[in-house]
Amino acid sequence: MRIWLYGPPTDMRKSFDGLSALVTSQMDEDPADGQFFVFINRRRTQLKVLYFDRGGYCVWTKRLEQGQFHPQGQGNRQRLEWIELKLILEGIDLRSIRRFKRYSRPVASEVRV
Repeated sequence: MRIWLYGPPTDMRKSFDGLSALVTSQMDEDPADGQFFVFINRRRTQLKVLYFDRGGYCVWTKRLEQGQFHPQGQGNRQRLEWIELKLILEGIDLRSIRRFKRYSRPVASEVRV
């Protein structure tokens, strides 16, 4: 499952059609692909996730009563891991997390024959 964070602040009045139009026009992705698309407002107090589930779109939303979301996003889109989305939802600042080196499978273009 892929999760994409849309970097620029989003108008939270947008719903299914408005968010899927952002995915298509700004992120160059297909919103009906089964991926998660995360949007955050300018004040970073509200978050929406757009997802297509077999028969239609789903929008999940979370509004904070206190505090802000602290995404690490730069540019129009950023790939997130599931745990990074969970950390954002829990209020943990991703910029302050120290990451240690871990094994990752080489991409096909990096493999030498």
